[in-house]
Amino acid sequence: MRATVVNLVTPHLLRVIDLASQAQNGAKVDWHLRDAVSGTVRQLGEQFNASSLMTAYVDGLEAAARQAPRSHAVYADALRAAATAARDLWRE
Repeated sequence: MRATVVNLVTPHLLRVIDLASQAQNGAKVDWHLRDAVSGTVRQLGEQFNASSLMTAYVDGLEAAARQAPRSHAVYADALRAAATAARDLWRE
């Protein structure tokens, strides 16, 4: 099976989305969120198409935050924070 951008990025997005859902339900996930994002940047950054993968990852996080219902502000904030952290780590 050939690895695609979607196949490589989706598990990382789902991990952060799950953490954002936990945050919405009151869990303290800041450390876990930072750990997930830094691990993703490290793993995707090792791929030959790292730039495309990171763009898809950040875009996916931002899209999920935009699509969150207004009543899920904590969820959306967690996703935006993850997108910002990923962008910042990738620039380093």
